[in-house]
Amino acid sequence: MSKAKKTTTTAAAAARTPAGKEDRHFVTALARGLSVLSCFSSGEKMLGNLDIAKRCKLPKSTVSRLTYTLTKLGYLVYVEDTGKYRLGTSTLALGSAMLARLDVRDLARPLMQELADFSKAMVSLGSRDRLSMIYVGNARSTAALTLSLDIGSRIPIATTAMGRAYLALITEREREDIMERVRELDEVAWPAIRAGIERSLKEYRETGCVSSFGEWQSDVNAIAVPLRPGGGLPPMAINCGGPAFTLSKEFLLGEVRPRLIALVRQLEVSLGMRG
Repeated sequence: MSKAKKTTTTAAAAARTPAGKEDRHFVTALARGLSVLSCFSSGEKMLGNLDIAKRCKLPKSTVSRLTYTLTKLGYLVYVEDTGKYRLGTSTLALGSAMLARLDVRDLARPLMQELADFSKAMVSLGSRDRLSMIYVGNARSTAALTLSLDIGSRIPIATTAMGRAYLALITEREREDIMERVRELDEVAWPAIRAGIERSLKEYRETGCVSSFGEWQSDVNAIAVPLRPGGGLPPMAINCGGPAFTLSKEFLLGEVRPRLIALVRQLEVSLGMRG
C-alpha cells in the first residue's frame, strides 16, 4: 500500500469514531460525506465508488448515494470515460478560502526557505485533520534529493515529527482523545507508537523540539516545532525533514534544531503571539 493510501485510509477511519455515534449533536451523514472527500489525496486524482467504499469501510450503496449528492452539489465531478470521480470546484473553493486566511503562510515562507537552503532539506508548515497532518506550506532546497510531499499531502499524526509537535502543544484531554483513536486503529503497533509519542513529549519539554528518526518511514528523518498562529486558528507545526542518508540525526539536532526553534519564535512574534 502506498503512503498516500495509508494516510487517506487513516483519515477516513478516524471519521467513524464510537464517540460520534454516542453524541446526539454528531451528524453521521455529514461525517460520512466529509470522509468521502478526504479519500482524494494529492497523489490520486480519481476514485471509483468501490475504491471509496473500501477506504471509508462503508457499503457501496451508501457511498453511491454520497457521491451522487456530492456531485449534485459540485464537490465531486463524475468522469464518464473512467467511471470515477474527481474533486469539483466547490471543494477547491473551500480549500482556497481556507488557505487565503492563513496569513501565517506568507510570513513563514521566506523564513522556511532560508532554513531549507541551509539544511538542504524540505521545511513544511502543517495543520491537523483528524488523525493526519496536512501540508499547507512547503519550502524546498535546491538539493537533488528531498521528500516528494507537497501542499495537500497527508502524513500520520502519531509517528511523524510534525504530528508529534502538534500533540505536544494541545491540551492533555485533546491529546488523550487523539491517542485513543490511534490505538483503536492498530492495537498491535500501539505500544511502540505510544512510546514514541511519550518520548516526544519529554523531548519537547526539555529541548523545545520533537523528532522522528525512521519511525514513520525507515528512510526519513525529521524534527518539528509546534506553532501558535493565533487569530482563532488551531495549533500548527513546522518540520524539517528529508532522506536519512543525507540528513543525519546529529545534523538535525545540532545544527537545524536551534534555527527551527528561532524560526517559530520569530514567526510567533510577527503574529503577535509573543512579546
